[in-house]
Amino acid sequence: MNAAVAAGGESSPRAVARWCAAQGWPVHPLSRGTKTPARNCPACRDGAHAPAGCPCRRAGRWCHGFHAATTDPARIDAWWSEDRFGVGVSCGPAGLVVVDIDAHGGELPSRLRLLPGIPIAADVDLTGLASGFHTLAVLAALHGERSPALDEGTLRVSTPSGGLHVWYRAEPPAGWLSSAGSGRNRALAWQVDVRAYGGYIVAPGTVTRAGAYTAVGRCRTPAPLPAWLAAELTRTGHAADSGDGGDGAGPRWPARTSGHAVAARQRVLRVRPGFPASLGLSGRQEPPAVLLAVLGDLAACAAVPSGAGFTERLNRAAYTVGGLIAAGRLEAGVGERALADAAAWVRPGQSERARRIIAGGLAAGRARPLYVGGRA
Repeated sequence: MNAAVAAGGESSPRAVARWCAAQGWPVHPLSRGTKTPARNCPACRDGAHAPAGCPCRRAGRWCHGFHAATTDPARIDAWWSEDRFGVGVSCGPAGLVVVDIDAHGGELPSRLRLLPGIPIAADVDLTGLASGFHTLAVLAALHGERSPALDEGTLRVSTPSGGLHVWYRAEPPAGWLSSAGSGRNRALAWQVDVRAYGGYIVAPGTVTRAGAYTAVGRCRTPAPLPAWLAAELTRTGHAADSGDGGDGAGPRWPARTSGHAVAARQRVLRVRPGFPASLGLSGRQEPPAVLLAVLGDLAACAAVPSGAGFTERLNRAAYTVGGLIAAGRLEAGVGERALADAAAWVRPGQSERARRIIAGGLAAGRARPLYVGGRA
């Protein structure tokens, strides 16, 4: 392994590309001094034809960015024979999910778009919330977790604009889709992008006119995608259908979905048929979106009969629900019944065990109210 590349320090673009390919990450050239893919023939530059039919790709050239990405050492040596290109990594084929945190500042969007699908009441003070670092921290806090920006157990790369790329490894057969910002369709949080299938990320060690992309901390290996973050990506429409679309691009893209709580419930909690849709509520009342987000991680335990960390996930969910109840963001009866319903569905016949876990988690959580800006 090239030490300079692994450290995110100065190295030739070809060395960066070779190091990435050695990790199993397909690479493609970026235009000199920029973070945009290099183009090749005039037809490609003008967008006159689709990537699948491009003769440049068949000829071994680099047209169409991540569609042409490769791990072939000979092709890499030919593409980076001169130090005129930067290095991009095609995330989907590499099995990567990269959380791209921006710090652009600017005017806040509507409260509905700060954390899509999670309502933020009008009386919540948003003073000081100014970047993706803040919105991602709030999202993590709702799960009782630390922000991925602080995850020292995975590869993190600082960007010239003051942002951060947090690299994770997607466990097969999961497939995740890219998104940008807090758009009205697929989105994780304001100023937080997701790079997966359909996207690429700038490799650590790449230098642009704006500055260098530099690995931070000691870890140089992407860790497995955390379960709570996988649940959030599912809730926000980033989960792809299993199986390949037949064109080598990876999982099929689902229909676009909104961030409405009904759609959120269907995406997060449909781990297997039969999840109690009411979650302890009467009639056809919709569960609060924040409750759906909390229980999404717990519902994932239903996919396997054991070894999914049920106790830890239920305790964490109860702790978060307790904090939401203490902060006045959730009715006590609704939260407690929802936890019991979810636990009974995930692990039938273990009601007494679940009751003890829930009681302990709720008591601990109530001691620390959970507001939008974090715990008290």
